[in-house]
Amino acid sequence: MMNAPEVKLGIVAVSRDCFPMTLSERRRKAVVEALNAKKITVTEISTIVENEKHAMKALDELRAAGCNALAVYLGNFGPEGPETLLAQKFCGPTMFVAAAEETGNDLINSRGDAYCGMLNASYNLGLRGVTAYIPEYPVGTADEAAAMISEFLPIAKVKIGLSKLKIFAFGPRPFDFMACNAPIAPLFKLGVEIQENSELDLFAAFNKRKDDPRVEKVAAEMAAELGNGNKHSGVLTRLAQLEITLLDWAEEHKGASEYFVFANKCWPAFQTQFGMVPCYVNSRLTARGIPVSCETDIYGALSEYILYLVTETAPTLLDINNTVPQDMYDANKAKLAGYKPNDLFMGFHCGNTPIQHLKEDAEMKHQLIMKRALEPDGEPDITRGTLEGTIKAADITLFRLQSTADCVLRSYIAQGETLDIDHKSFGGIGIIGVNEMARFYRHVLVAKRYPHHAGLGFGHVGKALYSAMKFLGVCDVAYNQPASLPYCGENPFR
Repeated sequence: MMNAPEVKLGIVAVSRDCFPMTLSERRRKAVVEALNAKKITVTEISTIVENEKHAMKALDELRAAGCNALAVYLGNFGPEGPETLLAQKFCGPTMFVAAAEETGNDLINSRGDAYCGMLNASYNLGLRGVTAYIPEYPVGTADEAAAMISEFLPIAKVKIGLSKLKIFAFGPRPFDFMACNAPIAPLFKLGVEIQENSELDLFAAFNKRKDDPRVEKVAAEMAAELGNGNKHSGVLTRLAQLEITLLDWAEEHKGASEYFVFANKCWPAFQTQFGMVPCYVNSRLTARGIPVSCETDIYGALSEYILYLVTETAPTLLDINNTVPQDMYDANKAKLAGYKPNDLFMGFHCGNTPIQHLKEDAEMKHQLIMKRALEPDGEPDITRGTLEGTIKAADITLFRLQSTADCVLRSYIAQGETLDIDHKSFGGIGIIGVNEMARFYRHVLVAKRYPHHAGLGFGHVGKALYSAMKFLGVCDVAYNQPASLPYCGENPFR
């Protein structure tokens, strides 16, 4: 993956001194074998932690191996002090998992009591103020422990990625879109850096690259990617110039950070000064693991990046835009798999969705709404640059991490799908089905004052996202609750 960390996982077994150390060692080896069978690379730390000196020795081994994530494995009861000290000293995301008993034939010499030890480990983590990932049911056989560790990997990737991420923002939010309000203090709590810049900064950098020899090469790449969808070839040079400018800016300004995303103002003055709509550039960079949100949506860019880390494929950012008309619903009932009319909505943006997620109808077009205001009487020029088309049918997850105005982080997650139905509209757009969407819309999106932008990840990744948000300390993680489970404040007489 580009613009993303590689998780280098280490596993350390722990043992309480009144239990056989060999029990933890043997069980650790079995977990490593199970991980290898899943083609998951893990560094097996040879030191078994029984005391504080062992913890420091294991820590040295982890550092020497370059591990940036840690699985602490309770092969038996485990020493609660040394094992949590290890987690406290380790500079990276840590999980705890414990061994289940293996057979009823030897519960005298080979009983490990890790079921009990996990309770004390959790208690001690609390005393130390250490946040560690503990699975839903953190006790299992070697195969089950390996499965739990595999589920930890995307959570660790999110934690590592955000700790080394910088968000570049250009331009203040448009007056009519204050919904993308972005208090920045919570970003620093997540470990994310933020650099807010003027549109003039970007414009000056853009103009310096007018005669850059790389522009024609990138424009040719764009033409090849668009193929028959290249309906406005005359704007590609401007778009290529912008793409080069953004990438150069990141390399010159990312400083101590390793990864970066953008949240850029894209209207109304952008078109008259830069001479284009930047949507296609946004789609191309997002396809490469560098999300670019429009309308200076800082938390939108952050949400897209988290989706990218979890799904390992390019996300998109869409407006939760409009309802599906009843006649369109009636005409497509055979494709709706039991969805009610108000389970459906259209997700839309001007043209920022990566081409890989669009059907064969993807084309370079002009932004219809902007043309009405900026070029009402002539052929489109400065309003060209959108990548429009139908989003392919796929499993999807709607997700957003957002700060409230008083700097409290909230999140929502809803799994659904994009449907193979003709939307009869324009833009990068698709009809999306989410069970109980109407109630989710009212009691989460509206009631909790979320903005209109939703991150859309391709695949059902709600479980990983939920665990990642909890691991990051986000207390309020909402989801589309089934009809049998009312929301707080929902009228019970509905």
